[in-house]
Amino acid sequence: MIVELGHYALVLALATSLLQAALPLAGALRGDRALMEIGTIAAKATFLLVALSFCALTYAHVTSDFSVQNVWENSHSQIPLIYKYSGVWGNHEGSMLLWVLILTFFSALVALFGNNLPETLKANVLSIQAMITAAFALFILMTSNPFNRLLNAPGEGKDLNPVLQDIGLAIHPPLLYLGYVGFSVCFSFAIAALIEGRIDAAWARWVRPWALAAWTCLTAGIAMGSYWAYYELGWGGWWFWDPVENASFIPWLAGTALLHSALVMEKREALKIWTVLLAIMTFSMSLLGTFLVRSGVLTSVHAFATDPTRGVFILIILILFIGGALSLFALRAARLKAGGLFAPISREGALVLNNLILTTAAATVLTGTLYPLALEALTGAKISVGAPFFNMTFGLLMLPLLLAVPFGPLLAWKRGDLPGAAQRLFAAVAFGLVVGCVVYYAQNGGPILAALGIALGAYMILGSMMELFLRSGLGKVAAGVAWRRLSGLPRSVFGTALAHIGLGVTLIGIVAVTAFETEHIIEMKPGMTAEAGGYSLRFEGLRKGNGANYSEEVGHFIVSGDGVAMGDITSSKRIYTARRMPTTEAGIRTFGLSQLYVSLGDDMADGGIVVRVWWKPMILCIWGGALFMMAGGLVSLSDRRLRIGAPTRSKKPKPVLEPAQ
Repeated sequence: MIVELGHYALVLALATSLLQAALPLAGALRGDRALMEIGTIAAKATFLLVALSFCALTYAHVTSDFSVQNVWENSHSQIPLIYKYSGVWGNHEGSMLLWVLILTFFSALVALFGNNLPETLKANVLSIQAMITAAFALFILMTSNPFNRLLNAPGEGKDLNPVLQDIGLAIHPPLLYLGYVGFSVCFSFAIAALIEGRIDAAWARWVRPWALAAWTCLTAGIAMGSYWAYYELGWGGWWFWDPVENASFIPWLAGTALLHSALVMEKREALKIWTVLLAIMTFSMSLLGTFLVRSGVLTSVHAFATDPTRGVFILIILILFIGGALSLFALRAARLKAGGLFAPISREGALVLNNLILTTAAATVLTGTLYPLALEALTGAKISVGAPFFNMTFGLLMLPLLLAVPFGPLLAWKRGDLPGAAQRLFAAVAFGLVVGCVVYYAQNGGPILAALGIALGAYMILGSMMELFLRSGLGKVAAGVAWRRLSGLPRSVFGTALAHIGLGVTLIGIVAVTAFETEHIIEMKPGMTAEAGGYSLRFEGLRKGNGANYSEEVGHFIVSGDGVAMGDITSSKRIYTARRMPTTEAGIRTFGLSQLYVSLGDDMADGGIVVRVWWKPMILCIWGGALFMMAGGLVSLSDRRLRIGAPTRSKKPKPVLEPAQ
């Protein structure tokens, strides 16, 4: 009964979203406040209905109701409780329901906290959000219904895909979807503004918090997915330029450009047309990523195996929303004012450079991802575009951006002083060069490009702090005065610095692990040792073990340095009982920011086992930098100016002074 209630709630949510799509839009066109207010009520109701539907599916998974096809295909009575919960979205149907839940959640947030928006703008935004909701709700009900019943209920389920039975994959999809779907609000604001034909600095201020929240969540989702692939798949890599990885990275690049472009629009009322286009394209790339994952055109550890009907349905959604949005933009863009002027050397100019590079990088990744698919569709020829292409093209594109990042905050609006900014960055440049020299000599004249890459990261870290030093007057005024100035700065200034520092930290991690990691593939027997990263790894042997729904073979290793035991590492190979599917659980031990990574391979006839041992120097900087970026996004989001949004006219009457007697 609860499952049928969830199905019925989803049908009602579709009906409510259709009302929300039509009535507020009509009210905005006719100036009818009653019709526009329906949007607020309907957005909240739709969210509650979808939440009820999602809870019903979760209940079916937690109680192992195998009469529900979705539960039977993706769960098992013996799996731990947390994976019964994560199994709800560890499949195509459930993950699409999660998508719609987050979409309606953002719509409800606009309804709740959009009281400072003009009535017509709010109504149009909620209407566009409802159109997207209705399209995906219809997609679920027609092609991907998670509430289908089986006539003869089996006694046991097929089990959740073993590679998804991990805490990282319990967290990764919701974070990623919060980012993907969060950009729908920016998209809806852009379409609503085009309908009204009015775009100004207030519009940019309303859009920025939503873009910032979505970007922060998408950053967290990508970082979590990268770390999961690193420790769970047993191949020792953290990024493979997999097409589905690219599908999440492209919206991140476009969203980063949108954040910076909206800042220019808010401060200087410039780049209006470009900012609106970016808002459309960022969510369009999210929709494209959804199509790539759900259509069945890709083979990936991340992709869901789906039938062609689903791909065609999503392609239609793609054409309707992206094609419709770009058509509306083409019709309206010529009527919009371009905005203020500025000199090429200015803070606006630096942000324009940022946008050009980021959008070009996004287009490059998109081309490399789609070209093999297009070529196969047109000619039947199969090719692969792999890491060498992306590393070369993307790396070269990003180099000028990384050099320019510390300059932007030090340039004045409208017209800046480039030599003056360079002079202020002298200490950061010197610091970077010193770090680069230290790395070069520490590696006995190691790769010069690696030393330069780490020097660039160090320059970015210190350079990102320079605005804080200069605005506080640290070193030039008394410590108390400097502290008061520093604490009085807007939180967005600290958020910007943290995000840019995170970029530098991540760069150091990428360069260090790429240039200096070591890999050993050896056959080991009990008592044998291997050397990696200056540490000794002694193999103690294998032992059998069992988990809740798997059996495993665990390898035990003792790590020592300079003859002193420093701990142990366990790595295992698992066989999951229901699916008879093997997985590898890597053994990892952390030393500072570096890690020793051990993965078991095949058993040998002579009683040995193949062991892969990696030494990964500074690898934690990759995800540590992502944490800095996320912190920067959260700190910026807490800025009072972003929480309040554009000012509204006070509704309270001003007191009237009585005439003097």
